Amino acid sequence: MSRNGLYSLVAVLALAVIGFAIYTYQQQQSQPGLEVRIDQQGVSIDGNG
Repeated sequence: MSRNGLYSLVAVLALAVIGFAIYTYQQQQSQPGLEVRIDQQGVSIDGNG
């Protein structure tokens, strides 16, 4: 494999990792955070969704 081919392979792999990281971050941000607690004081609901 020539150096240009190796550089191309490394660049494609780096772009794939960056793309996956961005996708994962966006998926986590789009999920509404909702927390429901039931204890001695009753029912408590906290969330941003």
